[in-house]
Amino acid sequence: MKKLFVALFSIASLGLPATVWGQDGYPSRTISIVVPFGPGSGTDVGARLIGQKLSEALGRPVTIDNKPGANGAIAAELVSRAKPDGYTLVMGTNSTHGANPALVRELRYDPIKGFEPVTRVAVFTSIIVANPALPVNNMRELIAYGKANELTLATGNASGVVMSETLARQVGWKLLRVPFKSNPPAMTEVVAGRVNMMFTDIAAAQGLLKSGSLKPIAVTSLKRSALMPDLPTIAESGVPDYDLSGWIALFAPVGTPKPIVERLNAEVTKVLQLPEIRVRLLDLGAEPSPMPVVEFTAWVQQEVNKWTRLVREAGIQPE
Repeated sequence: MKKLFVALFSIASLGLPATVWGQDGYPSRTISIVVPFGPGSGTDVGARLIGQKLSEALGRPVTIDNKPGANGAIAAELVSRAKPDGYTLVMGTNSTHGANPALVRELRYDPIKGFEPVTRVAVFTSIIVANPALPVNNMRELIAYGKANELTLATGNASGVVMSETLARQVGWKLLRVPFKSNPPAMTEVVAGRVNMMFTDIAAAQGLLKSGSLKPIAVTSLKRSALMPDLPTIAESGVPDYDLSGWIALFAPVGTPKPIVERLNAEVTKVLQLPEIRVRLLDLGAEPSPMPVVEFTAWVQQEVNKWTRLVREAGIQPE
């Protein structure tokens, strides 16, 4: 009887999709998280923190693969075309899955249809930083200076483009924008004095701010950052309601089996609840903020709509 049951069970299993049986062993090899910006960026730092603990939780290596360029579009396109088996993921941002549809003229991936949203990871506080030689010490002085002089602005991602152009439109600036593949090389130019300023996350600028190589001007969120409580917001410095923050989130290629997506969501959520990870992210100016898959999926659509509108309102032309 037992042999008959095993035989019938084996025959029945042949009619089920292979992915149902293959998922029990997930993961069985190395998982790659593709990062759309260079080493040292806030996205990169966040991915490495998550990747290390995710590797421990899953019992398999998790590698970080930096693929900067085109406002993150290179990395996002790469992952959108990857095999949907849960072994190639992208640490997306409000650039790759928010502003790029309006910023990149020939975008070769769809931020909604090309991915399975896994979970939001963190929301980053962004700040304006300037070269120390720029003759301004706060946001009000910067606004006045920018009305009388042409300001040069380095951008390393779509967030910086949208944040700066939105502000320029509100205060009456004419900015000369200098694009880079990611924030670290953009910051190098600001430190060197070849470019006046830039928008960046606190994580990427923290060391240079402490050394005095960069000057902090204001934070972009509506509330002050707990990391820099004495630094005013743009909103309280004469630009009412200005409130823009960046974020990072994990995505898998479209077609990745739901059980794998749910497993990744659960494991990343657990990682983000670890006290040491939460503290590290907060120290970097990032608020851990995971979401269930269904809720996160709806939120991503809202973000695409929001950032697309901001790009168009700022009059930014796709490149």
